[in-house]
Amino acid sequence: MKTNIRNSKRKRLKKVGFRTRMKTRTGRAMIKRRRRIGRRLTPKG
Repeated sequence: MKTNIRNSKRKRLKKVGFRTRMKTRTGRAMIKRRRRIGRRLTPKG
């Protein structure tokens, strides 16, 4: 039997959340780029 993957919302947000992105220069650039394209800023989760 396979083991169940338990998703932790908190862990995920620490990695890919908006605030995390805004902390780094590259993260801010990514947000800016996504805004320009008109995409969702962070992946839905």
